[in-house]
Formats: sequence, structure tokens, C-alpha cells
Amino acid sequence: MSRDLRVADFGRDEVSRILQRDMRDPRVGSFVSVNDVKVSKDLSYAEIYVSSLQAEDAQAQAELIGVLNRAAGFFRTELAKRHTMRTTPKPRFHYDELVERGPKLEKLIGQAVSQDQQRADQTLSDESASPPSEK
Repeated sequence: MSRDLRVADFGRDEVSRILQRDMRDPRVGSFVSVNDVKVSKDLSYAEIYVSSLQAEDAQAQAELIGVLNRAAGFFRTELAKRHTMRTTPKPRFHYDELVERGPKLEKLIGQAVSQDQQRADQTLSDESASPPSEK
């Protein structure tokens, strides 16, 4: 496993702990989850993707990301206390919409599959109802 992946795993776990235990800002809420962390190859930046059950609209999501990005120094300091690396990646937070898009995509896929099944059933019933053609 490469170093950037190990640092990303460490960052994901520790940022989750910081959000749960140490973050005191009421605007963040208690239902924020860290979905993914991607660290640059030179370990200077950590792109942190979060989602929240409380941030239901785009304005609430933007406010959450703004609060987290303004607290990036706090997160970097806390991460630096918890590891022995020479440098600590600078966190940059992004809202992960994949969690919300997943169920919508699954629903659309289910609808498409059921429509295909209905068409296949209709084709079979049409073929069985028509008289066989003679050649």
C-alpha cells in the first residue's frame, strides 16, 4: 500500500474522531460522516469528502463546508498531534453528493429494468398471440 493511501486512511479515521469528539461548533452537527479522503502525492493536501444527514439542501451543505474549511487549521493541528510524520496535509473539505445520488440512481436503474421486463413480456405475448407464419 502506498504512503498516500496510508495517510488518507489515517486522515479519514482521525478526522472522523475529531468531528465526533473534539469539534464544538454547533453548526457542524452530530451527523457528519467522512466518506473519503484523497491525499496528494506530495502529502501537502488532503481532500476530505463529507456528508451529513442534517444538511438537506444546497445552502445547508455549503454552510457546513464553509464551517469545516474555516476550521481547517484546527483539524491540521489536531492531526499533527496524532501522528509522527514530518508534515501534516492541509485539509480541504468537499461535500460528497454521491451518498445522496446513490439511491436516486438505484431507483432509476430499477425503473429501467422493470420497463425492459415489461417490454420483453409484451413481445412474448404478442408473438404467442399471432399465428405462425408459413414459409
